[in-house]
Amino acid sequence: MMERMKLPSARMRGAQVARFNLLAAFVLMSCTSLLLIIFQLICLQGSLQRSLSLQTAMLAPEMSVKLRQHDRLGAEQALGRLSGTPEIEQAVLYSPYGSPFASYARTASDAAPKTPQAGMRIDWLADHATLLTPVPGGGALLLRSNLVTLHQDLIEAAAYIGLVSLFAYAVAILMVRRTRSAAQQAENHLHYLAHVDPVTELPNRHEFNEALAYAMARADRQDSSLGLLLLDLDNFKIVNDTLGHQCGDQLLQLVARRLTAIVRSTDIVCRIGGDEFVVIVEPADDASEMACVSRKLLAALAEPFALQGHQLYVSASIGMSLYPFDAQDGATLTRNADTAMYYAKHDGKNRYAVFRAEMEQRAQRRMRIEANLRRALQNDELYLHYQPQIDLRSGRLVGVEALIRWNCRELGPLTPDEFIPVAEESGVIIELGRWVLQSACRQAASWCKAGLLDSLEHVAVNLSACQAREPGLMDDIRAILEETQLPHGLLELEITEGVMMDNVHANVELMRRLQEAGIHLSIDDFGTGYSSMSYLKRLPIDQLKIDRSFVHDLPGEGEAIITAIIAMAHSLNLKVVAEGVETPQQVEFLRQAGCDNVQGYFFARPMTAAQLTALLLERRDWSRRTVMALGDGA
Repeated sequence: MMERMKLPSARMRGAQVARFNLLAAFVLMSCTSLLLIIFQLICLQGSLQRSLSLQTAMLAPEMSVKLRQHDRLGAEQALGRLSGTPEIEQAVLYSPYGSPFASYARTASDAAPKTPQAGMRIDWLADHATLLTPVPGGGALLLRSNLVTLHQDLIEAAAYIGLVSLFAYAVAILMVRRTRSAAQQAENHLHYLAHVDPVTELPNRHEFNEALAYAMARADRQDSSLGLLLLDLDNFKIVNDTLGHQCGDQLLQLVARRLTAIVRSTDIVCRIGGDEFVVIVEPADDASEMACVSRKLLAALAEPFALQGHQLYVSASIGMSLYPFDAQDGATLTRNADTAMYYAKHDGKNRYAVFRAEMEQRAQRRMRIEANLRRALQNDELYLHYQPQIDLRSGRLVGVEALIRWNCRELGPLTPDEFIPVAEESGVIIELGRWVLQSACRQAASWCKAGLLDSLEHVAVNLSACQAREPGLMDDIRAILEETQLPHGLLELEITEGVMMDNVHANVELMRRLQEAGIHLSIDDFGTGYSSMSYLKRLPIDQLKIDRSFVHDLPGEGEAIITAIIAMAHSLNLKVVAEGVETPQQVEFLRQAGCDNVQGYFFARPMTAAQLTALLLERRDWSRRTVMALGDGA
């Protein structure tokens, strides 16, 4: 559609320029030819004058003698020899008194001029030229020549110049056409590169922006609406990583063909990013029509793709926005569809989501969280809370987990569930995780120097997926431990099961290096990932931490799962920590199942460093809480 709008006008401008150039060349060549003809005329005039001057110079001595001798007959005979020169029409010898003394005329009708003018004279109307030259001793000799030869030479020269000019102009036309053809090919190629995605041959982002603007303008004229579907392939990166980018490009081509085959002829499919496609649906009366198109697209992509001997299954997340109800311009409409798409992706993928105003509010809040989070590290808005971990057998406080908290100056208190995902998506998690590790180690070292960690086995700090992939993680940990002088054995790093299984081989190597440094390791949120017994046997870990979702189901549905996890961990010589313990019944079941340590609100909520310091100074015996739980359970 944009090609119909833009490209013809460009061609028209190019044709106009070509015609102007040809006209300018024609005018230039015509002027040059005219100047050459004028120059040739001047040259022919000079040649004629030199010819007449030569004739008079040859006759002048003899005519002078004839005048002195008053030999009229001899003079006429001498002039008669000019009959051999076809151009000479008349010759007249004048006496010193100005009267004709002798003459020669090719025709009888030619009369001698009575008062000739000296020098060379050309009469274009009479078609002749005259030259009056003085002779020695007095008198003058006049020769008159016709211009037939000059005209013939001039016509021949003009014809030659004209032919050369026409040939040059023809060559110029040919060169202009060839140049224009080459320029048109280059222009078409540039237009293709600027507006067409080279992989899928679909319109690219630039063409999409123009098509969307055109469609919105048409919707305004027709008082109608249009829909925008932004489609992002789920887990496309896995295809690139496992089968290579060439296979990924081929998959994108197959996806593009399916999308274009399923949509209506009035709809426009574009590829605007790596694995992002967009469909302009027009007209789109309401969200239900767009939802119908989205379901068709998801159904089309649900069929397997046969590629290089593999059966690939591809799903997509689709975000929908409607013009003019959701936005008044193309950029906002696209951003809203993108926001809805991310909601569909976060909601489980392989589905579509319709844009709602609250989505934009949440997106704006997320942007504000990210902006404030970067400043929070510099403005000391972040702080740590610590939650105790209790040994169920002895009732001793054996560990604490460092938990980050944030009191944002603009947004107020924010929970980790709000800002940790934003930190991971924006990359701030690396600096944030380093700050948490450094702050926790400094506080633990302070407690250690005060003699308050006699019974504590570790201080646990969570390790994010981004940190685990950071090449300089080991150097950061060594530097922090060296700076704080915290014994390596007091530090415990918690890695979630999902992070652990994301890149098993690299993470196993990382954990071995951590264990060799004397750092304790724990698998957090165990039971929510995909780890197997074969991997658990290989992992250099010290304990498993049961996810709170299983503890929440105690007593009841979670009993069998937790009993199995505890038995499996003990068979691998691993300790077990249960988090999220909130009731005496949960404590009693975990104690009976053989769980080693527990953590939760039943014993203590997360607390500030000062509160935990007071608790450590108190040296509380938590066994009373355990006994109370047993009593409540009875």
